[in-house]
Amino acid sequence: QVQLVESGGGLVQAGGSLRLSCAVSGRTGMNSFMGWFRQPPGKEREFLAVIRWNGTTTYYADSVKGRFTISRDNFKNTVYLQMNNLKPEDTAVYYCAAGARTYLTNREKEYDDWGQGTQVTVSS
Repeated sequence: QVQLVESGGGLVQAGGSLRLSCAVSGRTGMNSFMGWFRQPPGKEREFLAVIRWNGTTTYYADSVKGRFTISRDNFKNTVYLQMNNLKPEDTAVYYCAAGARTYLTNREKEYDDWGQGTQVTVSS
């Protein structure tokens, strides 16, 4: 089991940037991966990005490709989501999640562990 704690959320103006962090603890293995999801108010949770824990392979949702960047620092046991050119529609609770498969996935059900979420609000 993996424990995840997000931080870095807050209030930002449109066009601004934020970097979310996800502290990772517990057991990670060769096939582990870490992803970011978000849930806007009144909407379902949606996939944003995923990165292999022991590699550099990444995969992004089309909606954030080019604006958001996922990265990880294994020495600090932390996964990041750099968000640039933020828009009011990026307002949501952002979640870090962990899974373990031989493939990367955007399917929520294939993530086994979740953080508590961090709120991001983008004002116009």
